[in-house]
Amino acid sequence: MTLNQVPMNQLITDNIDIWTSTVKTKATTGRGSSKKLELYGVKKLRELILELAVRGQLVPQDPNEEPASAMLARVAEEKAQLVKEKKLKKPKKLPNIDEIELPDYTLPLGWKWAFIPEVIAHDNYAIKRGPFGSALKKAFFVASGYKVYEQQHAINDDFLRGEYYVNEKKFEELKAFEVKPFDLIISCSGTVGKVAIAPVNMERGIINQALLKISLNTSALTNEYFKILFPAYYMKTETLSDLQGTAQKNMVSVETLKSEPFPYPPIEEQHRIVAKVDELMKLCDQLEQQTEASIEAHQVLVTTLLDTLTNSANAEELMQNWQMVSEHFDTLFTTEESIEQLKQTVLQLAVMGKLVPQDPNDEPAAKLLERIGEEKAQLIKEKKIKKQKALPPIADDEKLFELANGWCFARFDDICTGITSGSTPPKDKFIESEGVPYLKVYNIRNQEIDFNYKEQFVDSVHHKTKLTRSILYPGDVVMNIVGPPLGKVAIIPDSYPEWNCNQAIVVFRPIEPLLNKYIYTYLTAGLFLQSIELIGTAGQDNISVTKSRSIVLPMPPLEEQHRIVTKVKELMVVCEQLKARLKESQITQLQVTDAIVEQAV
Repeated sequence: MTLNQVPMNQLITDNIDIWTSTVKTKATTGRGSSKKLELYGVKKLRELILELAVRGQLVPQDPNEEPASAMLARVAEEKAQLVKEKKLKKPKKLPNIDEIELPDYTLPLGWKWAFIPEVIAHDNYAIKRGPFGSALKKAFFVASGYKVYEQQHAINDDFLRGEYYVNEKKFEELKAFEVKPFDLIISCSGTVGKVAIAPVNMERGIINQALLKISLNTSALTNEYFKILFPAYYMKTETLSDLQGTAQKNMVSVETLKSEPFPYPPIEEQHRIVAKVDELMKLCDQLEQQTEASIEAHQVLVTTLLDTLTNSANAEELMQNWQMVSEHFDTLFTTEESIEQLKQTVLQLAVMGKLVPQDPNDEPAAKLLERIGEEKAQLIKEKKIKKQKALPPIADDEKLFELANGWCFARFDDICTGITSGSTPPKDKFIESEGVPYLKVYNIRNQEIDFNYKEQFVDSVHHKTKLTRSILYPGDVVMNIVGPPLGKVAIIPDSYPEWNCNQAIVVFRPIEPLLNKYIYTYLTAGLFLQSIELIGTAGQDNISVTKSRSIVLPMPPLEEQHRIVTKVKELMVVCEQLKARLKESQITQLQVTDAIVEQAV
């Protein structure tokens, strides 16, 4: 290590804020904490430590140590003697190192580019791929005997896992694939590149087709250094770098490892590298734990303070609690999760009557509900809609909170015409274009209709004659009733005059058309999901059409509904602006982190 190189401990401490604050949001959604965040800074720090380790930049070189070239020469002499004594087959000729394109960095003094066969003196079968030519079948397995080691053992570095065994006859047949204590096993297809060292107390057994084993059995290369070497160097070579995350089989081959040169340090330095990596990885563990604890604490604080808003007893208490939140706004809403929680709180306050003030001059909701009831009765009388089976009165346990002045409870069936779901027409009724747009659950994205995503059209004649029950019109509110997740909501846009949908979507068409935006707001808030009875199996819960009809709506006066919708829209714009600024900040942090790593190597 040269004098102008910054020691690794200093590099870590000088940039501690970068390592601990740089995070990436994962693709998952819903409630949670740090599990939705990738601790990108610590991840890059771990990668940097390994990268510097195999470049000879992690620990200083000692000019008094035997150079790697001398060790290789001694191994070559031992191997030649064994060949002469016919104890070892003559090894295959290795590639000419001068004809191989090596990485664009110079190895430190005492290091050398080497091939794995050069450091293994005694075993022609030191590198062995699992029996992929005759993959182990379930029919081979027995209750006890010789263990079959699988990918999970390499991935989790846990040799106690697994329950597959073969009998003695099958073991003898596949004995060339036996794994012994101190062997390295490598995951070599699917999740490529995970390495584990077989422990002394392991059960006797064989590897399966998804593993590759290396029996070093040499004083020239330590297992622990190779475990660092494989992810930090081999998995970044041109041959192997594209394999991570692929589902292809037979990717890491024996010949690949034999013919790929690697940076080989003196044996004493290998030990120092391993010790330093262990030390720094423990430090990374601590940083990770501290970061996760900080994220968790921040999330608890956000949840607690936002809950004070929804739990406020009256407008005065709400304003006091909001003052407390607003004073710390810049420190509270600094993650995508916290902003999503803010949005959810806004929606909850809106449908609880706490977002905008009530006006005693507004017509009470009960009057509006009475007028809608009269209009619905007239539509039934004129046979424009069918009379549905009456639903039971709203029970006290269905009323999620105390209503604001001028509000009343109503069931969706009280305010909508024929609430129903769609159906799936025969395949030959779907056409490429110029028909009626047909919606599936995946077309409801970000709480709006995204018809450009996998658009489908259904024949207009079939739509008019066979799918009349599920005709949709602009302004209708739709919601998916098959999960996960349940409760995706949208308002049908006016880009087409009529639409249709499948059975996983239910439509709400309010008798008073101006109710649609408040209905959308209420469904988006998702409070009804806390009390509605679901059907179906775990992991795919459903809401029946009858339960959709019976959803209880806390209904404000019509004028207040307009004020609520306007205020929600205004605050959602603010939340999206917060998220946009957050993403810009995260991108900058990621770029700074990457720049530090690039400069360090």
